[in-house]
Amino acid sequence: MNGSHTQPAVVIGVDGSAAALRAALWAVDEAASRDIPLRLIHALDADDSESLDTARTFAAAERAVRRVIAAVEATDKPVKIEVDITEGPPVGTLVRASRSAAMVCVGAVGSDHFQPDRVGSTAAAVATSAQCPVAVIHRFGRPTRPHPRWVVVEADKSTNNGVVLGAAVDEARLRDAPLRVITCWPAPSCDQQAVTEGDNRIHAQLTRRLSPWRRRYPDLRIEPIAVHGSILDYLSKSAGDVQLLVVGARDAQHLGELVGPAGNAALRDSDHAVLVVDHQHL
Repeated sequence: MNGSHTQPAVVIGVDGSAAALRAALWAVDEAASRDIPLRLIHALDADDSESLDTARTFAAAERAVRRVIAAVEATDKPVKIEVDITEGPPVGTLVRASRSAAMVCVGAVGSDHFQPDRVGSTAAAVATSAQCPVAVIHRFGRPTRPHPRWVVVEADKSTNNGVVLGAAVDEARLRDAPLRVITCWPAPSCDQQAVTEGDNRIHAQLTRRLSPWRRRYPDLRIEPIAVHGSILDYLSKSAGDVQLLVVGARDAQHLGELVGPAGNAALRDSDHAVLVVDHQHL
């Protein structure tokens, strides 16, 4: 089941975990919308306790991959599946694969989640090092609500934020979802007038920035809001209403808060994905 591929694909990191399976299911629409394959990559790490020389190790990898294939095929979506089972560390393998990938998708917590020092480490390392957009999937299930949940993008003044906003628009249209554009700020708790003025100023700035997108996509619902506190605070309170958060890759510390161990701990009960993009990715 090994292969060598150079054509673009949506790459899935498969490790036998339920999180990897959820990542693959989330990525089906991404691959189908681009008319490119899902590429399932299972990296056999030499640091694992089992020897890579045993047939048992490869058999377990093949079982994990076949489980994902069966789940993807059960969606009845028109997507081609490619498979690579290869030796090497998962992070390095996925980062190399990102050079030709359209997107890499990984579970927020993989098969090593019982080791506290490794929780979220693969997802965070791939998100900060990959050469294409990276989606980090928390718990993912088929929608049960009557209306689509929000795609959320954090708007700031960085040079690549226009690209991040454009990626969020594309995702909202793909998923037939409303788009919420937010700016986080530390609102003063003791001065209500200052809070109101700050919120109004942010709302006006966002409205101006969003005008071209609204003219281009009049059927897309776009809502600008000011958020008091951090994006992590917002997600913790509103996780049930959010299906996807789109963020830029430039601020490594901020990104680590969202997809690293701290973010996983804070959002362990959430049901959403984080898509990391940068202007170099698109």
